[in-house]
Amino acid sequence: MANKTNPETNPEHGWGQVLPNYVTEDITIDNRAVNGRSSRSFIGEGRWDSVLETLKAGDFVFIQFGHNDQKFKSPDRYTNPHTTYRHNLIKFIEETRVKGATPILFSSIVRRNFNEFGTLIDTHGEYPLETRLVALEYDVPFVDLQYFTEYLEESYGVEGSKKLHLHFEPGEHSYYKDGKHDDTHLSNLGANEVAKLAVSELKKKAPSLVKYLK
Repeated sequence: MANKTNPETNPEHGWGQVLPNYVTEDITIDNRAVNGRSSRSFIGEGRWDSVLETLKAGDFVFIQFGHNDQKFKSPDRYTNPHTTYRHNLIKFIEETRVKGATPILFSSIVRRNFNEFGTLIDTHGEYPLETRLVALEYDVPFVDLQYFTEYLEESYGVEGSKKLHLHFEPGEHSYYKDGKHDDTHLSNLGANEVAKLAVSELKKKAPSLVKYLK
């Protein structure tokens, strides 16, 4: 979701980074997502407070965590999906609404994790479910990118889906001279595919946004 450094040469892109391509010119997207952050570390580093400081009535806040909340070997990031992760999502929702803004929850995009039989295997555990449950309980628009990106990966197939991510052999790309095999982060193609899915669902789940979406 995050903006990446050196976008002209860096093949890695976040879907939030390319989202401006899919909204009207009168919309400003302030992408505060940062690689490697969980709901816990995003709060702990003061990043959420920074969001709140500039948030104003009428704004929309897109909230997507889960990937890094799983990092059980990293205590500054790990959250139990049913306790701390849930608590953090509720915090984001309630504090967004106090500001007169609208929260929208997103489940994580899937990792490209095919087994030897060509079956895509989930890696997110209970985090997408908890996101959905919180959205239902607190009446928050919910975009299930876990669901839609699973179909996206499968539609490209085991080999074709590498194009959605960062797969380069040594010497193939100047940014990764030693090569790169990353099935989590997105290529420019992957980011745009995910952004299209997100916008398509936002048109259904957030009617007040429709006039701003291409």
